[in-house]
Amino acid sequence: MSNVIEQAVEARLVAAAPRMPTIPATLAYDRSDPFAVRMTFPAPATLENVEVCWTFARDLLATGLRKPCGLGDVRIRPYGYDRTVLEFHAPEGTAVVHVRGHELRRFLARTEKSVPRGEECLYLGLDEDLAALLREA
Repeated sequence: MSNVIEQAVEARLVAAAPRMPTIPATLAYDRSDPFAVRMTFPAPATLENVEVCWTFARDLLATGLRKPCGLGDVRIRPYGYDRTVLEFHAPEGTAVVHVRGHELRRFLARTEKSVPRGEECLYLGLDEDLAALLREA
């Protein structure tokens, strides 16, 4: 089984520049970082014209499909029929995107087959990391 799960999603850009009706984005999950997911936007969809990657908790994404959540840079909430709103707050401004809920649920289901929710600690590799640190000391 692969350690990394990637899935392309179509995001509808609601508030950001340059204005684009839909943009491709990529969701990624790595078993070696089992609490996190990453959402990457291509360069043409960003203000600086560089690829941008946001990292946030997998639980935040799962909760945001059902009810509003997030207090920091990433906030997620359900919206209408099978839509989910993701807000990304940065010093340069805020980007708001809509993603189809079924795409996010499919991605989460794949991550949970790889690392079941509640069992993330088993995949952290803390013993190996500690041993490596001690070898270096």
